Order: sequence, then C-alpha cells, then structure tokens
Amino acid sequence: MSDPVTALLAAVQAGQPVPSETLADDVVLDATVPNWRFTCRGAERVRSQFAQWYADPGEFESLIRTRIPGGELVEFVLTWTEAGVPYAAHQAHVIEISDGRIAKDTVFCGGRWDAGLLAEMEEAGHAVA
Repeated sequence: MSDPVTALLAAVQAGQPVPSETLADDVVLDATVPNWRFTCRGAERVRSQFAQWYADPGEFESLIRTRIPGGELVEFVLTWTEAGVPYAAHQAHVIEISDGRIAKDTVFCGGRWDAGLLAEMEEAGHAVA
C-alpha cells in the first residue's frame, strides 16, 4: 500500500471509497464546514462521510502537501461534475498518522460551489484556482 495520504487523495480524485486499510479503526474526522462543525469516529463512519463528500470523480486544480510532525497538511481545490453541473471545493486537511494509518483528519471546507457560484466568484475577480 502507498502511504495513507496518497491513498486517500487517490480515492478522492477517483470518486471511489477510501480503502479500509488507509484509516485506523478508531480514526477521528473533525470537520468544519460552512455554518457547521461535526465529528465522526470510527473507520466505517469516516469512510461513509468521505463517500458522501467525494462521490464523483474529480480533478485537483491545486494540491499542496506539506509534511508536519506526525502527519501531513493537505490543501486542495477539487473540481468535479455532478448531474451535469460543474462544482468546486476548497479544503484543508490536517492529517495525523499513527502506525501507517490515518488516525485523525481535521478538515476545513469552504463549501461546495456550483457553476453559478463559480461564475459569480470569477466575475467578482475571485478566481478559485
């Protein structure tokens, strides 16, 4: 198996489930999303949440990976098409690794932007990539 962060990012880009061996059994997902914050615990709950977020194949318009003590900081802009509509999301993940698996992922997400919002941002001079 490749390193767990590479495996996670490959699954995100492919719109496929995160491989079960990538996550620790007691993994914690601490997610801050627009107007909300929540926590999931356990590999199956976290895999299920990721499957909802990353259900469609996409492309990383930008991807920055920075090693930090005990893990990795990952920032990306992901684009995809859902039901024929283009979308994008900007996220940062602070990932902690233990015993070769993801033990914790603290996620900060700016939200899902559909084609209309992307056009508004572009018009306002706030390009997303």
